[in-house]
Amino acid sequence: MTPGAAQAIWKGLRPCVGTLAISSLAMVCERLAVSVSSMDTDSLTVRLVGMRAPAASSRGQGTKTWHSLDGIARLSGMKRLALLVLVAAAALAAPAQDVAGREMAPWQPGMLDIHQISSGRGNAALYIFPDGTTMLVDAGEQAQKTPRHTPDRPDGTRPAGDWITRYIRHALGHDPQPALDYALLTHFHSDHMGDVSDKTPAAPSGAYKLTGLAWVGENLRIGKMLDRGWPDYNFPTPIEDAATKNYRAFVKWQTENRGMKVERFTPGRNDQVVLLRDPKKYADFELRAVGANGEIWTGVGATTRRHFPPLDTVPRADWPTENHCSTSFRLSYGRFDYFNGADIPGIPSEGFPSWHDVETPVARAVGPVEAAILDHHGYIDSQNEFLVATLRPRVWVLSVWDSGHPTARVWSRLQSQRIYPGPREVFATDLHPGTRVVISGIEKLASDRGHIVLRVSPGGGEYRVVIVDDSSESHRVTKVFGPYQSR
Repeated sequence: MTPGAAQAIWKGLRPCVGTLAISSLAMVCERLAVSVSSMDTDSLTVRLVGMRAPAASSRGQGTKTWHSLDGIARLSGMKRLALLVLVAAAALAAPAQDVAGREMAPWQPGMLDIHQISSGRGNAALYIFPDGTTMLVDAGEQAQKTPRHTPDRPDGTRPAGDWITRYIRHALGHDPQPALDYALLTHFHSDHMGDVSDKTPAAPSGAYKLTGLAWVGENLRIGKMLDRGWPDYNFPTPIEDAATKNYRAFVKWQTENRGMKVERFTPGRNDQVVLLRDPKKYADFELRAVGANGEIWTGVGATTRRHFPPLDTVPRADWPTENHCSTSFRLSYGRFDYFNGADIPGIPSEGFPSWHDVETPVARAVGPVEAAILDHHGYIDSQNEFLVATLRPRVWVLSVWDSGHPTARVWSRLQSQRIYPGPREVFATDLHPGTRVVISGIEKLASDRGHIVLRVSPGGGEYRVVIVDDSSESHRVTKVFGPYQSR
């Protein structure tokens, strides 16, 4: 039921509903979400008034609420039905509310959710667009753990790919047939796509091994796969490591047997990832491909320019690495903008050419954003001054699995009021104990543990950051930050 329909019902029925009922409705609508699709009037009344009231010592404002619920119960049948319909309509029309200590509220149409999933084994993020279209960005799984690494989350009893799949299924609980409309592999490193070893289980088909992205894709249908290398996977040289070979075997089998489509991620384009369910309703939504393989969007139309020089003019030792070739994109919804630069570097190693700085031309095209995930997990070669000053987000997100996430100089730049003035918060999925010792001021992190969910309100005018417990599958909210206003 729409808010307009609820208002029409209220206008017609208000004369027959008393003052007590009106005050009851105001209070209950703030606190309850009721579905009327499969309940009769008595069942709804039980749902609303059949709960035990809080103890007298802890009631406070709650006392008024419970008295109001009792007031609903005392209404006659027709009045009670009318009021319960209004409560249900208002609750269904209201935006999701997340409260610390409770399970995270489900996604609702019009909202943009960006889930940075905490696994302790690599990077993974689920995007739920305003019309319900879904996208996975990476699903990493390191095969080996060292003392430099953070713990597995929730624990080590399942592979990371399995934990990620289970998290996605829960986040897509509103969909009777959860699936991924898109998946983007930002670059060919195991902490973004999944590693393989002699212990990695084989897929039922035997065509590839189940790890990271392949595990997720085996268990959730992927409509379109995007990466920087398809179809030849040979830039700057043929990519032949075991993890990439496994990923390519996964892509081949899925396209031949399950109808998955695959494309090369192409900078400048805004039509490779689009809304699939109700695009006309959210015409102010866009995902713009910014960079990949050294090709970078100019910020004008769909034009790009080549950032890397011709490789035949460059010494082999200076050729771009896998991180240099990472994809990057800007996601826009109304006034809200979000940047993801994967593992692009912005600070060349000593003695290397200046074009090893990929962040500067990318940031120049992207411009200011509301939120961004740190490039390369906040490692030593990332977040140069130009990028930090140009993006100047209110919210930074940090995907952590190593003690070098972040490094001290990166942290200093993120905090610097000289680089850009104003408030900002940094949210990390985890933090290694050694990092706490080494980096002065790291305790200023807004959050240092848990899944990080950017929840953008319908229309993109404001957003919140919701931290979700990663020690279990409770999906319990631990903290809520915001609302922040989009610029």
